[in-house]
Amino acid sequence: METLASRRIADLPGPRGAPLIGNLLQIDAARMHQQLEQWCREFGPYFKLQMGRRKILIVGDHEAVAMTLRDRPEGFKRTVRLQAVASEMGLQPGLFGANGEDWRRQRRMVMASFDPAHVRHYFPSLQKVAERLVGRWQAAARRGEAIDLQADLMRYTVDTIAGLAFGAEVNTLESDGDVIQQHLDKIFPALLKRMLAPLPTWRLLPTAADRELKRGVLAVNEAVAGFIAEARGRMAADPALRTQPRNLLEAMIAAADEPGSGITDQQVAGNVLTMLLAGEDTTANTIAWMIDLLWRHPEALQRATAEVRGVLGDTRCPSLEHLAQLDFVEACTHETMRLKPVAPILALQAERDTRVGDVQVPAGTVVIDLMRIDSVSDGHLSNAAAFEPGRWLADGPAGAMAGRAKRISMPFGAGPRMCPGRYLALLEMKMAMAQLLNSFDLASVGTPDGSPAREHLSFTMTPIGLRMRLRERQHERG
Repeated sequence: METLASRRIADLPGPRGAPLIGNLLQIDAARMHQQLEQWCREFGPYFKLQMGRRKILIVGDHEAVAMTLRDRPEGFKRTVRLQAVASEMGLQPGLFGANGEDWRRQRRMVMASFDPAHVRHYFPSLQKVAERLVGRWQAAARRGEAIDLQADLMRYTVDTIAGLAFGAEVNTLESDGDVIQQHLDKIFPALLKRMLAPLPTWRLLPTAADRELKRGVLAVNEAVAGFIAEARGRMAADPALRTQPRNLLEAMIAAADEPGSGITDQQVAGNVLTMLLAGEDTTANTIAWMIDLLWRHPEALQRATAEVRGVLGDTRCPSLEHLAQLDFVEACTHETMRLKPVAPILALQAERDTRVGDVQVPAGTVVIDLMRIDSVSDGHLSNAAAFEPGRWLADGPAGAMAGRAKRISMPFGAGPRMCPGRYLALLEMKMAMAQLLNSFDLASVGTPDGSPAREHLSFTMTPIGLRMRLRERQHERG
């Protein structure tokens, strides 16, 4: 029997705020996710924030979170504020920020580019970049240098996305100059900061950082335009690429050019930018967190290493078939995303009057989903705070929990707007881990002062201060 909503947002508990501005000045953008999680533990799975005149509903219950995610795009959409801030920054509109029919058209184009039949054509590009990563880490190991883990992984993901998605040779792994990655790194932090800002100070008194951001967005947009122009040039010279595209961008252009697609060049550009931004931060952060967690759990590290070396043998670079056999490494990836989701909070806006759990939600209300609360709760998973990759293996000691863990942990979202690039992201993560564990022994991983890596929210959740030292593995290469 359906339960009728019995509470209004105004009736919910929440942290005490100041007159007029409410909780606005209490939010620390860099640790907002941790603040909301702490308040959720204090006030329960449904509580309110007062942000100026707006009341915001915060949801921690995983079933209610899943309901809001699945009720997209009809019931919930990206927030109007996100769209406005992104547009003012000069970011081209893409699938991530699209809503309604506009989203449906772009979704068809993007999903066509991720067709499994195309993935095998893209894969050699991933192998090429992975070998560059090994070369960069071999040089650091021979010099005895500590590796800035986050910076190197960002280079790996930018190079991978540029080659895999756009057929572009962006070689940041072998260049320390002024590269596109340095511009991309500024966009997500600025987006979050401006979304939370009580006043648009960047309009009234722009700082040096604001001016640098503007130049960076222009540089990225120019790079994106260049990727598209190059792809169209290749396709004009070789019409067969319309039916057999060699990268995601060629597949998107072919889908966009179909009669009646309704897709503009601006939307193609927006999705190129979305792939660059989403493909850089999210994948790099997850790999960094996974390396840190494995180092702090030697038994899991030993098992992952044994699996990689057993599958690869003397192979220099893994194939798709090799990666498909790395079940424990994939389990480590899912366990990492459960404990350290790169998107620990997700803001949506109600398109119509609805309810979430037993709370009435008027149209236009912003709802913030907390993606990690139940994932790390012993009330939902046994030993929930521990790093136990075996819980994701159906034949493991905790295999009976695998299905439950999948329902509670939703790192790629849920429903129609689930991340279309999840399969490629997993390939990218497994490739990096396979190359690391097959080519090196970990000598140390951690922060310079030995403290745990700090979680820093800059739209995505980044580990701060991780360094890694490696020893080259002594073995014969085939």
